[in-house]
Formats: sequence, structure tokens, C-alpha cells
Amino acid sequence: MEYLHKNTLNAYIPNNQFRSRDPKFTDQKTKHGKRHQKPKRGRAKNVIPASEFNFDPVNLTCICPSEEKLNLIGLRDDEHGNPKAFFNGRLLQCRHCKIKEQFMQNPTSVDHRKGSGRQVSFILNDKRKPNYTGWMKHRVDSDYGKYIYSHRMSVVEPVFANIGTQKRLNRFSLRGKTKVDCQWKLYCMVHNIEKLANYGNITG
Repeated sequence: MEYLHKNTLNAYIPNNQFRSRDPKFTDQKTKHGKRHQKPKRGRAKNVIPASEFNFDPVNLTCICPSEEKLNLIGLRDDEHGNPKAFFNGRLLQCRHCKIKEQFMQNPTSVDHRKGSGRQVSFILNDKRKPNYTGWMKHRVDSDYGKYIYSHRMSVVEPVFANIGTQKRLNRFSLRGKTKVDCQWKLYCMVHNIEKLANYGNITG
């Protein structure tokens, strides 16, 4: 994760709690046959969630969906003892925002000078150290991250299914990095030749 962040590589890598954080999977059974509890419905207005803000836990910056930079209020523990970074939108930013109705529970609060802009907070790791895993978790949990990750089922998984199930490459029969690399590339080449034969226009 650190390498991806420092080299600005556009990757989306979910951790093993990815599905448990996604409301789409709340009705699915767990490994023990139990179902996740549905979140309770409150009376609060549905606003754009904090997951749609571009939070960087390494540099401790936060950009809202309107491409405005929020102010870092500070770092402190919440009521559950979790270290958090708290951000607040500048009053004039939020006042002139065209979609403030979607951002704030009470958008009229920005109309007077004693009001405040949108406030968001993000949990940090232990000892409030910048965390690259948290940066990736936030990327994957965003709506765009879920959209990108959904392509895995149609792009990557069929390849593994074909090579592992149809070609029966459940384990490598060779030893050593060079030999294994050669065997894997041979299987990939056969897979691609099949795709060209079945779906591509081969000319020449």
C-alpha cells in the first residue's frame, strides 16, 4: 500500500472486511449461517457520506466531492476510544456550494456567520500514525471504488476459472521461479489463443 501511495498508482485492493462494510451484503449469510443485522433506520436525512470524501490518512488532507479542501480541526479520540481525524468545511465554501442540500443535514446553518460547514471524521490507526492501509480502505469503500472492483467478476475471475478449472492448473508441476514463470506464461498464452479463436478476428 505504501508503494502504491508513494508512486501514485491507481489500484483498488480490498481487505478481508470489505464485504462486511458494504450495505449490499447485509442480508447475506455469514460462514456460520447467520445473517448480518440490517442497519436500523433513523430519522436523519440521507446526505453524501464521508466515504465519498477523498481522505488521505498519510498527509491528513480531505477533499470533498465538490473538489474543495476541508480544514483539519484536529486529532482526538471519539467516545469509543478510536483515534480520529476531524475535518470541517469552510463556511463560505459550503454556503456557495451548489449541492449543499446533499451534503448537510441542515444546509441553512451556513447562511449565518456563526454557522459551520460540513463536518466529517475518519478513524485512524493506533497511535494516530498515518496509515496506508486506511488510505486503501477508504478508496475501496467509496462508490467509485465499488464500481471499479465490480469489474473483477467479469475481467479477472473468468481467467482464473478457465485456467484453474478447465485447464486444471491447480498447482505448478515445476520448481524454481524461472520454470514456474515459464509454465504460467504458457497457460496464459493458451488462454489468449482460445479467446482469439472464439471471439477475435484473426487475419494475416
